[in-house]
Amino acid sequence: MEKSEKAVGTWWVLLAFVSWGLLPVYWKALASLPPMEILAHRIFWSFVFTGFLIWLQKRWRTFKTTFKLAKNRNICFLTAAIIGSNWFIYIWAIINNHIVDTSLGYFINPLISVLLGVIFLRERLNFWQIFAFILALSGVVYLTLQHGKFPWIALSLAFTFGFYGLFRKTARVEALIGLTAETALLAPLVLTYIFIIGFRGTGAVGNASLSLHALLLGAGVVTAAPLLWFTLGVRKIPLSRAGFLQYIAPSLQLFLGVVVYGEPFTRSHLISFSFIWVALLIYSLSSTPLFSKFAARINSRISFCFSIFG
Repeated sequence: MEKSEKAVGTWWVLLAFVSWGLLPVYWKALASLPPMEILAHRIFWSFVFTGFLIWLQKRWRTFKTTFKLAKNRNICFLTAAIIGSNWFIYIWAIINNHIVDTSLGYFINPLISVLLGVIFLRERLNFWQIFAFILALSGVVYLTLQHGKFPWIALSLAFTFGFYGLFRKTARVEALIGLTAETALLAPLVLTYIFIIGFRGTGAVGNASLSLHALLLGAGVVTAAPLLWFTLGVRKIPLSRAGFLQYIAPSLQLFLGVVVYGEPFTRSHLISFSFIWVALLIYSLSSTPLFSKFAARINSRISFCFSIFG
């Protein structure tokens, strides 16, 4: 692969993760509306935007062909429900000042995906990958014990997105096609909801300011555009590079939560996050040749010590 292609791919992926990292600012701007209403508009306008893109690219035939398979249709029903739940929890958390918890969820998510791969796809982990998972789990347990409450927001986001990725992987449906199908399945439900609250006079449509209307219309773009940028970029760069870049999004969310919106970040948070950051670093490096050599040396020394004292 040429260096220029890798550079272009890196920029696309970087743009996607920075956009995801800054997304809380967008939902904060809609904080005067109920989370369910924001979710409804996000789903509907995402369907409109992705449907327009498929029409523009003349890919409706591909869309129809993909979902002639019963397996793909069934999985899309499931992934639509999962991603809808993930989006609602995320929007609710942002509006209710839990951005730090959302960042924790997306730091944990890669390791949850690993766990799901082991359980459902029978993928195997080496010693250091297992150690990384145990280290991250220790960080979550520590935070739970110190705060006296279960970090349900973080774990709900991590597990819903983890299962979403798992089921999408088994369907092997392209990102844009899959998102269009999922939002199409949910669109009739959310559109009905928008009409009901509109007739009751409690909805944003017709009552909110022009700026709020514009933000609601743009919800589809800010949802789908980063996904398209990621899809464009990830084809041009090694997955290891994409793996490192993915931590930009939760890092930006953490910065926004603590510095911009003044959410508490206690000593317990710092210790818990440190466990998880070290775990992610170990896991990310565990498959690289340099780390493998380093790990082999440590393993040989440990074996030597056991042989002496054994």
